[in-house]
Amino acid sequence: MRLSEIKDPFLSLVCLGIGHSRDVLPEQMNWGAIENLAIQQGLSAIVLDGIEKLPDDCRPPQLLLLQWIGEVLSCYENHYVEYEKAIGQLAYFYNNHGFKMMVLKGYACSLDWPNPKHRPCGDIDIWLFGKQKEADAALAASSKFQDSSTCKATKSSASFKIDSSHHHHTVFEWQGFTVENHYDFVNVHARKSSAELERIFKRLGMDYSHDVEVKGEKVYLPSPNLHALFLIRHMVSHFAAAEITLRQVLDWAFFVEKHAKEVDWKWLEEMLVKFHMKEFVSCINAICVEDLGFPIGIFPEVRFVPELKERVLKDILDPEYTAASLRGFLPRLIYKYKRWQGNAWKQKMCYGESRWSAFWSSIWAKILKPASI
Repeated sequence: MRLSEIKDPFLSLVCLGIGHSRDVLPEQMNWGAIENLAIQQGLSAIVLDGIEKLPDDCRPPQLLLLQWIGEVLSCYENHYVEYEKAIGQLAYFYNNHGFKMMVLKGYACSLDWPNPKHRPCGDIDIWLFGKQKEADAALAASSKFQDSSTCKATKSSASFKIDSSHHHHTVFEWQGFTVENHYDFVNVHARKSSAELERIFKRLGMDYSHDVEVKGEKVYLPSPNLHALFLIRHMVSHFAAAEITLRQVLDWAFFVEKHAKEVDWKWLEEMLVKFHMKEFVSCINAICVEDLGFPIGIFPEVRFVPELKERVLKDILDPEYTAASLRGFLPRLIYKYKRWQGNAWKQKMCYGESRWSAFWSSIWAKILKPASI
């Protein structure tokens, strides 16, 4: 099934799922292809929300629909309950050891969605206000933690293994989830611009005036300016290197919808121009308005080249090169080089520095952390 045959029906279902109007669906639908695309884009729950607004005779076959509902309950809603519980328990540990914990990306983004449980969540990304080393040491030395829901001491793993083989964060497992404990917001070795951008993130990251309660524990959130710039740079880095999904576009759209009045848009635009990200963001804003039905008024500016916007949307829905890696060192290396060359148009759109300068910076970054190859 070609993308062109299911693109419009898929986008219509996404719009319906988030409460926006969209064109009438065709009489014949390839529901198997729609489901596969929804899974790839991390939007199975959102598309199901759209399906539930259709008349009974326009819905998928009952067996497929029941299977779809079961997968959303298991992989989204029940998973989110456990995800939130794990975040609360981790915050309990840090709060009781004198550390403030900010959540980034996944959980922070989910709070802006109409139904947080319908945003897929994977890793738990955290920022400890510059205290990553001390917090990792405290965690590694601990053989048990207090379950904040029961206030009983519960054994954790025999010892916490802290993985330091990654750039800009350490990694450990917590209550069945992978935690990325950020000491940097971005990989400062990947590009020359990253070091300057990191200084901005660090300054913004010392704001602890935004928080929520998770399972009775205080958890900090990024300030609107930090969250806006971080979401954009994170999207840029994944898009230019390999791929992004429509779920990431919705993260941005829902964030803007909820926090537009809190963001310093003049400052943000200066950042986008300075770090050469404005053209990309303009395309994303256009997709949010033209293809996902968000009101144009919530975005400070929507100016774009139509052909480029369509090329970006096509790459999101059907990327030419994915983040998947081949087995074996040499095949993986060849594929990554081919992907780097094939994505030259995206790199030129998203970054201001020379591609070859970035190439050698990335080689150096991999020499520093060979596990990232």
